[in-house]
Amino acid sequence: MTFEEMTARIATGQGFIAALDQSGGSTPKALKGYGVEDGAWSTEDEMFGLIHEMRQRIIESPCFGNGKVIGAILFEKTMDGQSGGKSVPARLAERGVVPFLKVDKGLEDESNGAQLMKPNPGLEAMCDRAKALGVFGTKMRSVIKSNNAAGIKAVVEQQFAEGARIIGCGLMPILEPEYDITAGDRAEGEKVLLAEIEAGLDALPEGQQIMLKLSIPKEAGLYSGLVGHPKVLRVVALSGGYSTDDACAELAKNPGMIASFSRGLLQDLRHQQSDTEFDGTLSAAIDQIHAASVA
Repeated sequence: MTFEEMTARIATGQGFIAALDQSGGSTPKALKGYGVEDGAWSTEDEMFGLIHEMRQRIIESPCFGNGKVIGAILFEKTMDGQSGGKSVPARLAERGVVPFLKVDKGLEDESNGAQLMKPNPGLEAMCDRAKALGVFGTKMRSVIKSNNAAGIKAVVEQQFAEGARIIGCGLMPILEPEYDITAGDRAEGEKVLLAEIEAGLDALPEGQQIMLKLSIPKEAGLYSGLVGHPKVLRVVALSGGYSTDDACAELAKNPGMIASFSRGLLQDLRHQQSDTEFDGTLSAAIDQIHAASVA
């Protein structure tokens, strides 16, 4: 797929984006959920080898290329790996899945009710390498813990600033200012978040676009204006700790938002499953998430 074809696929595709970007400290948790205990590896390379085997199994599953998954977010080591005898981005594109790369370096400590992203001086070099491998866009995550106007503003301003660096490299940035779904003040805070995002879009130069990855809002339809915004290519939703059933039920209340789930996609997969069992479990999750995304 060319960059233009990938843009059209993401803009109009009737499907969802798979989040396969667990990294660093989240990898052991992801492996444990897959049925692999901590003692199964002795080095970090062995640990990442095991998670790569899981991701290869997902990518090569027949159901992953059935058209319902339109994009996939990768961890850097996954991007650098192989699947089906090709680089992972090339293999995904071959299967009709647009590749994205997680580019943030993790979170700072909480301040003003939010966690900003850590500094990322090597961002441009990473983006250039990703583009050379056929990656279409990037994803970077911050977290909002409470309705603190200063914290929310800082998160959104940082996301747009980093997004500008990514656009400058010729890639499509997914901005992810996640709002913690357990926060008691989420309904009010998400309205503050919306206003800050709208201000960021107003300041975005004409002709530029970004994507947004947001928690499914407490108030259904809150982000409908972002869905149709000319500077937003697509609005996707994170599962944020919801189970697959709950995430899909909440997502279906928000027409125009599509899923970009990790836990919601992977929660029932186990390495002990036969290929038939694995493919059947993955196919059922894909069908459920797809249905909620196109509702």
